[in-house]
Amino acid sequence: MSQNDNSSVLSPWAKAKEEVLKSYEVSPEDGLSNEEVDSRLKRYGQNKLKEISKKSKWTILKNQFKSFLVILLAVASLISFIFGKVLEGVSITAVLFINAIIGFITESKAVKSMKSLREMTRIDTHERREGEIEEIVAKNLVPGDIVVLRSGDLVPADLRIIESSKLQTDESALTGESIPVSKNSEKVKEDAPLAERTDMLYKGTHLTRGTAEGVVVSTGSDTELGKISESIEEAEEEKTPLEEKLDELGQKLVPVLLGIAFVVGVAGIIRGLDLFLMIETSIALAVAAVPEGLPIVATLALARGMWRMADRNALVNSLSSVETLGSTNIICSDKTGTLTENRMTVNKFEMAPGEVSLTGKGLETEGDFLEGDSEIDVADDEVLKKSLEVGVLCNNASYDEEDGEKDIMGDPMEVSLLIAGIKAGMGRDKLLEKKSEVREVSFDPEVKMMATYHQINGAYQVAVKGAPEAVLDSSTDVLTEEGREKLSEEEKEEWLKKNNQLGEDGLRVLALATKEVTDSDEKPYMDLTFLGLVAMNDPPREEVKPAIKKCQDAGMRVIMVTGDHAAAGKNIGYRVGLFDTQDVDVISGDELDDPENLSDEEKERIVNAPIFARVSPENKLDLIEIHQEDGSIVAMTGDGVNDAPALKKADIGITMGQRGTQVAKEAADIVLRDDNFSTITKAVEQGRIIFKNIRKFVIYLLSGNMSQLLAIFLASIIGYPLPLLPLQILFLNVVNDVFPAFALGVGGGSEKVMDSPPRDPKESVLTKSHWRNIGLYGVLIAIATLGSFYLGSIEFGMYVNGDPNYRVVTISFLTLAFARLWHVFDMRDVDSGFFKNEITTNKYVWGALGLCSVLLLAATYLPGLSVVLQTVDIGLKGWSIVVVMSIIPVTIVQIAKEIMKFRKTL
Repeated sequence: MSQNDNSSVLSPWAKAKEEVLKSYEVSPEDGLSNEEVDSRLKRYGQNKLKEISKKSKWTILKNQFKSFLVILLAVASLISFIFGKVLEGVSITAVLFINAIIGFITESKAVKSMKSLREMTRIDTHERREGEIEEIVAKNLVPGDIVVLRSGDLVPADLRIIESSKLQTDESALTGESIPVSKNSEKVKEDAPLAERTDMLYKGTHLTRGTAEGVVVSTGSDTELGKISESIEEAEEEKTPLEEKLDELGQKLVPVLLGIAFVVGVAGIIRGLDLFLMIETSIALAVAAVPEGLPIVATLALARGMWRMADRNALVNSLSSVETLGSTNIICSDKTGTLTENRMTVNKFEMAPGEVSLTGKGLETEGDFLEGDSEIDVADDEVLKKSLEVGVLCNNASYDEEDGEKDIMGDPMEVSLLIAGIKAGMGRDKLLEKKSEVREVSFDPEVKMMATYHQINGAYQVAVKGAPEAVLDSSTDVLTEEGREKLSEEEKEEWLKKNNQLGEDGLRVLALATKEVTDSDEKPYMDLTFLGLVAMNDPPREEVKPAIKKCQDAGMRVIMVTGDHAAAGKNIGYRVGLFDTQDVDVISGDELDDPENLSDEEKERIVNAPIFARVSPENKLDLIEIHQEDGSIVAMTGDGVNDAPALKKADIGITMGQRGTQVAKEAADIVLRDDNFSTITKAVEQGRIIFKNIRKFVIYLLSGNMSQLLAIFLASIIGYPLPLLPLQILFLNVVNDVFPAFALGVGGGSEKVMDSPPRDPKESVLTKSHWRNIGLYGVLIAIATLGSFYLGSIEFGMYVNGDPNYRVVTISFLTLAFARLWHVFDMRDVDSGFFKNEITTNKYVWGALGLCSVLLLAATYLPGLSVVLQTVDIGLKGWSIVVVMSIIPVTIVQIAKEIMKFRKTL
């Protein structure tokens, strides 16, 4: 190929298939060679939509040495070498690299997690290469590849059809029109609009019937889907709002903490302490105090949360979505397939002789036909037999079962008609053997009917199904037990009343009709014999009602947004618990057509409405805007290309993994792999847990760092020697700041997280009460540390030969270290259990405590490390002081929490 772009053939729909194949230098029987595929992959790139470039490992590693923390450590190391303190200089340099390694590992893990999540959505396809049909990842398709498709397959690239059989596709992903489109390999006019290019298959659409082979003419961003996707693509933020808040928090803290560290250093120098020791201590305090690890731990916690959501069938496209979920207070949900099973079941036939009901639900092929409570034989009821027959013949769905495996394709309503036929012993294949199909008139949204022609004894039977009002309008007769009878206008009105009654019961209704003609070219929708109404039920998902109750208890409103009739929507809404009465206000889509001219009263009515019927994708945009203007955080579901703008506009866009289009998936923040509403609830719950976890480890880190600052600051005021040495401070910064904080960040959360209303999105990461608690925690741990220092001084003496007693310093060091470890238990919620809560049930917390305890013992007794940290064996008396004094702060806090919980219950 000599062309330089993916579209080597201009307007391939207007060219004969032979000409297109020649242009791509490919044989449909053999396909491309592997060498040619490799060449074209290099030339055109992979068949995937544009992605935001991600950080490389080298970039992540370099970034670890650009932080303020690293600069401080480097300065401390340099000063150590200048003062001739080689051991300290080497030790600080080691701490510098340990911090960088920890940052690199955690950030790399978060990036890898998100990359793995994206891989979950990959699409496979079948193509012919070197004469063999292979299954490959669709992103490896190239222009000229021969793709083989069957009913139900997603079209992986833009294709020019070269072979087809009874081919129909759903192109609603591009055109918004849900009616299947018939396709073939015959070329069309060059100026044909996209919707009329019947010889083309487009990426993101799917086959509803038949088989096809096509040659790839466009891949990736050059496909029609890619062009639309690029038009709605927005640059991804480098940092999530939460990370920005944490950065802002750190920036505000740095001057204060550095100021305290500076005061400590100056105070020590004024008191005559060693100049190098005080400079080194000030820098160590600054390093320990700066919350440099907050964004890294936040990213890891968010990525971990994304994995948890993926385990619960919710794929999250961005980290920012995870935190926004915790603030969501409005969920606008589709009805069909989200609140309901999207598995239609025929419940009853309304016919002139009377009503016949069916048992069985979903895809069950066993069931009984009942008149009242009595079972009947279909063979004895001519009208019922004829109705079932028409429902099976006038049908594009397919049902096949082999070795217990069901292969089902097509519209759920048509599938339900096939299953009703199977219950009566009328399989479609057997019927077609007797009455072969010679012509089909596809469903037309304007006439609201579909027809098929079947050959019978030199004539043709026309089978018709469609909207009751349309079929009745085209009918002149009705089939009764006595045969055909004239259908009067009064009788038609009665049938329409029955239709409305069934609709109010939440059922979907189709009308069935038939006639015989001598010529298959005769018009289908004239002089029909009306057979009756067939009513289908799409039952609510069993898990939806408790999920909605959980949302409501959590202060979130669930609103139904459906394209269906108001009556059907109200029925389902009532059954799933959206409202406790069917006497509710239903707003139709046309009431949202002119949002700019709505009065305040009309907007208030819209804001309070629990259900919206006959809603278009454009109406969804207006609904989102009205709720956002009212101050709500809105989650919106959608699955078509036309829904993409609404999914983008919503604070949380949610699409379906099974029936959602690729453009919808690109635009959405969350993809539900099981198309299930309860998955949304689980995702919201995880969003809340993640934010609370992040808040917990922020409080834990800051209060722990505050305790170190206060302990040394108060010691300098009192006139004590330093209760912590510089390298001990840096050691605690690595041990206590990293492992317990990570454990808090990835915890499973409280069982009561959904018992409270959504968080205000404008609320800071830390409120005034949180800052008060941080101060109190810091003071308690600092006092305990100084208390142990005092008790150790009484027991062992404060000085030895004029120098600070390192045994006493080791006691205060270990007291502070273990007090900070036990401090992790202070992070439980006030209303949680004393022994069983989100902290004590977190296995990572226990792992962190165990690891940190081992490291602290190593710091005291391991030769080499104890020399660097200037720690010594403190003996049994020393350990008694450490244990008692380190437990006092956590004991006081736990008693205070129990008192607060008791007061809440009064």
